[in-house]
Amino acid sequence: MEFRYGLDQLDIDIVHGLAEGSIMGRLAPEAIEQIKACRQKVEQMVAADKAVYGINTGFGPLCDTQISADETSQLQENLLITHAVGVGAPIDSRLSKIMMICKVHALSQGYSGARLELIERILYFIDNDLLPAVPCQGSVGASGDLAPLSHLFLPLLGEGDFIMDGQLVPAKEVLAQHNLAPLTLAAKEGLALINGTQFILSHAISGLLKFRYLLDLADVSGAMSLEGFQGGASPFKAELHRIRPFPGSIKVAERLRQLLDGSQNLNSHTDCERVQDPYSIRCMPQVHGASRNAYAHLLELVTIEMNAVTDNPIIISAEEAISGGNFHGQPLAMALDYASIAASELGNISDRRSYLLLEGLYGLPRLLTRSGGLNSGYMIPQYTTAALVTENKSLCFPPSADSIPTSLGQEDHVSMGSISGRQFCQILGNVEKILAIELMYAVQAMDFRRPNTFSTILEENYKLIRAQVPMLEDDRILKDDINNIVTLVENQAITVNI
Repeated sequence: MEFRYGLDQLDIDIVHGLAEGSIMGRLAPEAIEQIKACRQKVEQMVAADKAVYGINTGFGPLCDTQISADETSQLQENLLITHAVGVGAPIDSRLSKIMMICKVHALSQGYSGARLELIERILYFIDNDLLPAVPCQGSVGASGDLAPLSHLFLPLLGEGDFIMDGQLVPAKEVLAQHNLAPLTLAAKEGLALINGTQFILSHAISGLLKFRYLLDLADVSGAMSLEGFQGGASPFKAELHRIRPFPGSIKVAERLRQLLDGSQNLNSHTDCERVQDPYSIRCMPQVHGASRNAYAHLLELVTIEMNAVTDNPIIISAEEAISGGNFHGQPLAMALDYASIAASELGNISDRRSYLLLEGLYGLPRLLTRSGGLNSGYMIPQYTTAALVTENKSLCFPPSADSIPTSLGQEDHVSMGSISGRQFCQILGNVEKILAIELMYAVQAMDFRRPNTFSTILEENYKLIRAQVPMLEDDRILKDDINNIVTLVENQAITVNI
């Protein structure tokens, strides 16, 4: 499959394919013409010697200082050098690649004024896995992600570092190995490179890909816990959700019906005396469904953003460059904070189901062990889920609710969306571990319901997990068991599609 930058529309799966190398990207011929035409407009502005922000003026509070035509190149290079002030560990190199993919697509639409040569160099980096080192901290999310994007593109100048086999390698060395000379930036190019939301966006895209799987996995782990608990399926009937038709709730109820379809275990207690299950079982459509609604909202906004132009100023004609705020991260920041809460709640309700399975109700032994006393069974892993749930709650503070003025007040309201994106991904990483522990509990509880059988998909997942983690009889070190299931979750090996 091929993607044409500047013409086709990105979605999260295409970005994933481009990052993984299963989809090849190239500049559409139409995009090349757009790029050249916009570049010509910028050069006409420079020649006209009229003050245009970022083209022949200083930046931020220095926007009233005009720069001569001879100094425009130095002005743009100084911009990258002075804004590369990020701190902290480098982000995952895959995020750096996603940032470059999204930046190329934005620059290729013909509103940014970057030269074709510059965009082709970034494409070379993408195609050859030359992935710059980008510190994780330092962006306030307006004028876009200035510090991260500066680090991302310093290697164009032969400055900064690439990450090669997990090590930092000076950009000059890597460029020399590829017989590439450092580029000299022209008017507007530095600003086009570092204005934008690609740091926020890369975290949102990566998070959405993981969130989508975890939403499905939560339904699976919840269904397996329900089977272990011998809960009822009536709360998932279609007629119940038809009269409160939230899309997420309808979807989860449908999935749960399918996940439980054909279960001998479910049929074995149809006429039991229990009237209602606890909320963590009974309300999965409402809780998991609300998280799905939040996912859908973020996905909608991210799809708009990855196909948008977010730098500044925007080149409209040789006479007009609009200095606006398309770089402001607020549209993503607020939705990321909402999605963080939604992801956190998947972990919260999962922990409650794990706890439920330990209580020794309805035929299950306490702590899921037959020989409690001498053995603690599965008492302690729930401490871990409780810790992770609380950590996630602390990470749900919304950075978008905060703003600290920067740039001598010129940039007096910022989104803090970069922090929102990083927190979102941290929360999802914790949810992976919480769901893994629930799955460990659920298969143990299912063992106590044998010889009853379960639906085909739950039996498949039961066998997959049991191949990694045997049934717990006597106490043993559980760290490896937990890590083995976490690895299954991280690799998205557990079947979630019905």
